[in-house]
Amino acid sequence: MSVDMSIVDEAKLNELLGKVLTDLGAVAAAPLTLLGERLGLFQALVDGEAVTPGQLAERTRTTERNVREWLAAMAAGGYLTYEGDDRFRMSPEQRAVFAEENSPVFALGGYQSFLSCGSAEERDRLERAFRDGHGVGWHEHHPDLFAGTARFFRPSYAAHLVDEWLPTLTGVVEKLRTGGRAADVGCGLGHSTVMIGKAFPGALVTGFDNHGPSVDAARELAAESGVSGRVSFETAGAKDFAGGPYDLIAFFDCLHDMGDPVGALAHSREQLAEGGSIMLVEPFAGDRLEENLTPLGRAYYSASTLICTPVSQSQEAGRALGAQAGEERTRQVASEAGLARFRRAVQTPFNIVYEARV
Repeated sequence: MSVDMSIVDEAKLNELLGKVLTDLGAVAAAPLTLLGERLGLFQALVDGEAVTPGQLAERTRTTERNVREWLAAMAAGGYLTYEGDDRFRMSPEQRAVFAEENSPVFALGGYQSFLSCGSAEERDRLERAFRDGHGVGWHEHHPDLFAGTARFFRPSYAAHLVDEWLPTLTGVVEKLRTGGRAADVGCGLGHSTVMIGKAFPGALVTGFDNHGPSVDAARELAAESGVSGRVSFETAGAKDFAGGPYDLIAFFDCLHDMGDPVGALAHSREQLAEGGSIMLVEPFAGDRLEENLTPLGRAYYSASTLICTPVSQSQEAGRALGAQAGEERTRQVASEAGLARFRRAVQTPFNIVYEARV
């Protein structure tokens, strides 16, 4: 049945088409952005010097015609700056987002994560999950999702975890400074675990994840970082990790991915030392849908649809909190797990950090 165009508001239609056109450009920009990283095009521009396509091609040993088109696409999207006279440059802000891996706003991990969900095979899995409700396991995804997720979250953790988040928890910093013990549940590739270990050389820190390849990569990271004597990793799930009691048990952007978050927190309560704290780092979200209808909410809801919700559905219980669970639903999960004290400890534009205690 065709749409009766006589009832369509032309202004609203044009506004919607403008959004669609912007999004089509963004979809195309994603692979081009990662291609720019792989070819060293962004890195060749970090000096801020304005260059021609031919000069950039010479710097990167690439073909000028292709580089010219890439530069035009990046400039049209605001990812690079066109100076006129066939010259392009990278501003300090663009450098922070696209070229500096240690920048707190480095964004290429997000592109890598979302693109990993775009193959025909991944789309088939997701379609199946929508039809049968059985989800898609984390281990079923392309390895780019694991690497991209780590690269996306690491800059924010590096900027906030040690100096801002941990000090807001009840007595945790003092305990870790004097030989305390910490567990990082759902640690992924281990960046958050290693950060805690580096910051507190007197503490023993253990990362747990049920994805074996991620644990192997985390062990390599610990060895490269020189902390493998104090930071260890084990393959274990959120409901069966051992080694307590721990002064700190942390969940970094992963509780909402778990099929049984109540069971995970109940088990954590049993592994918690007297007076210890559970830290829940979750995506920033309000409790009502209307509060989350923002660019950030859109990104998180999209990630939740593609990744988080199906991952939870693939597990026991399949609670499927989603990446925009919000404070009240997270508080409810903690209460069901027997954690009587729950508070919002601190927040950033991208995350909310909760503290749960017995």
